[in-house]
Amino acid sequence: MKKKIRRMTAGVAMLLASTLASSPAWAQSITIAIGSEPSTLDPQLRDDGGERQVNDNIYETLMARTPTGELVPGLAAEAPKQVDATTWQFELREGVKFHNGEPFNADAVVASVARVIDPANNSEQMAYFGTIKAAEKVDDLTVNLVTTGPDPILPSRMYWMKMIAPGYSKDGDLAGAPVGTGPYKFESWNRGTDLKLVANSEYWGGEPQIDDVTYRFVTEPGTRLSGLLSGEFDVITNLLPEFTTNVPKFAAVPGLETSVFVLGTDNEVTKDPKVREALNLAIDRKAMVEGLFMGYATIAKGSHINPAAFGFNEKLEHYPYDIEKARALIKEAGAEGKPLVVVGESGRWLKDREQIEAVAGYWAETGLNVTTDIQEFSQYLDSLMGDGPRPDAIFIANSNELLDADREMSFIYHKDGAAASNSDAEMATLIEAARLETDTAKRKALYDEIQKKGHDLNYTVPLFNLQDIYGMSERMEWQPRVDAKMMVSEMKVTE
Repeated sequence: MKKKIRRMTAGVAMLLASTLASSPAWAQSITIAIGSEPSTLDPQLRDDGGERQVNDNIYETLMARTPTGELVPGLAAEAPKQVDATTWQFELREGVKFHNGEPFNADAVVASVARVIDPANNSEQMAYFGTIKAAEKVDDLTVNLVTTGPDPILPSRMYWMKMIAPGYSKDGDLAGAPVGTGPYKFESWNRGTDLKLVANSEYWGGEPQIDDVTYRFVTEPGTRLSGLLSGEFDVITNLLPEFTTNVPKFAAVPGLETSVFVLGTDNEVTKDPKVREALNLAIDRKAMVEGLFMGYATIAKGSHINPAAFGFNEKLEHYPYDIEKARALIKEAGAEGKPLVVVGESGRWLKDREQIEAVAGYWAETGLNVTTDIQEFSQYLDSLMGDGPRPDAIFIANSNELLDADREMSFIYHKDGAAASNSDAEMATLIEAARLETDTAKRKALYDEIQKKGHDLNYTVPLFNLQDIYGMSERMEWQPRVDAKMMVSEMKVTE
């Protein structure tokens, strides 16, 4: 009888252990509300903030950054060595596998590099990788990256390029069901609603504490706030500054984003330098920064280059507010009553729609016939970086995770950039020269010259350097990063 009782007790204990292990009450699950749904989960072809917020947890890069921004090895085993002026050698971590079982090795690096830089793929991320010529396998765990000329920031570039599984990239669905080496694996995507990741129990860096994360796509900041207050969400992005005192927890960090309007300098109205100057002078930035941001942003000093980036021209001042001069310039240009279409989106960045509508209102006061076109995010990305004509003016909160002016120069100021403002061949030549200059002082002088030229010709309309503000539930423990990556493996929950 005692043996029978012991067998029953052991059976109950096993059943209880099994039940507890599988019970969702014991799983650490969180829900994050983000402002835009990814247009794709392909990590290499689009420059899409929604995609990054998800894929930063699925994919990894050769180099990484600490939460405070220090560049450190990622999938590389150590910092790269410079073999010669145009060759950097990376040693790779042993034993790393993709979620589908493929090994991460030199072949994966070669395939990843080749795919991004292939002109046929027309990657929107080329502003990050413009100098890279090829990747060459040395052995299974050693690879050389070859550049078109000397590139002093090549290690920083490899903080951005996500590594893909070669076999899966050919036969799998990178856009809809991604496979990486990271701490979280893709599980499901309900288009228009949510997306779920689950912890990678075999992650080389150790299994993360949070078991699964669901991303909800919520464009309206008020709806994100309501969901946080009701307990539906654990983290929300772009918490409005006026509600920081209303949420259980919030965190704000100096961000790497600068809000700016990129002007189409070849377009009928904005090709006139007087019109572009008027657009900068017509905006009361001081009133906007005080009314919209409550101290969580500063006025950009005459450039869309982030002050944290190497190459920022600290001598420039922000454009003054002079509506009377702006009106006079529009009149001198014969542009009164002419149409100006302002393109933007809503929900991706802090106070994006409010910035767009406020600026459109200022511009209408100059005498131009201003209309706004607020687009769905995927359509907006096509407007910003597609093959169609440049918009007259398009809003973006431009980021600089490379912490070097080349990223923003190549993206907006270079005539072949994905979001090019102009067709200025002289400026493009200067940008290309600065990119390959290894003398720090000479490189800085070139960037100062380029920014001064862009400032004086009003190629862009810089607005604000933004802080990143997050709302969090009471149970969340998380310190946001300076590079805005939402790494779930760095988050904790307390029950």
